[in-house]
Amino acid sequence: MTEYQTKINQNKTDLVNSLVEMFGNAQDYVFADFRGLTVEQITTLRERLREQEAEFRVVKNNFAKLAFAKMGKPDVSDYLVGPTAIALSRSDSSPVTKALFEYAKVAPISIKGALIGESVYDTAQVEAYSKLPGKDALIASLMGTMKAPVQNLVFGLNGITTKLVRTLQAVADQKEGQ
Repeated sequence: MTEYQTKINQNKTDLVNSLVEMFGNAQDYVFADFRGLTVEQITTLRERLREQEAEFRVVKNNFAKLAFAKMGKPDVSDYLVGPTAIALSRSDSSPVTKALFEYAKVAPISIKGALIGESVYDTAQVEAYSKLPGKDALIASLMGTMKAPVQNLVFGLNGITTKLVRTLQAVADQKEGQ
């Protein structure tokens, strides 16, 4: 009896390699079930995600599993079941998750989970993540906090000089009146 050999199809290998390349350009991945969406709804969702520097791609689950394994990412095979689309975020994924959950209110899309950084999150954790402020908002808050002591010092010093000038003006006005 002959040994069983797996025949490797070059087209499939090329597809997995193209997914590795596509996934390599993204930082974070959000998995969604797109069952029930019309073409118009998917197009609208893709437009919204493009505004957030993200793509929404429908992928073949087996190819995506192979691509993630080839990239050395954590196992996300639990989320690659059934019709799956992946939102590929190139920068901050917080606005992407917010956009997906907002769109889920008006369209039949459900978020399965996410791979953010090197951590795998389920639906509840992704929803909690989407409610957090984004990277830009956090940086702005930090800068405001860092700037506050210096700004208060400037206001304090400005107040002292303003009082001095007003006092001197009041003395000058008083002497003119006498």
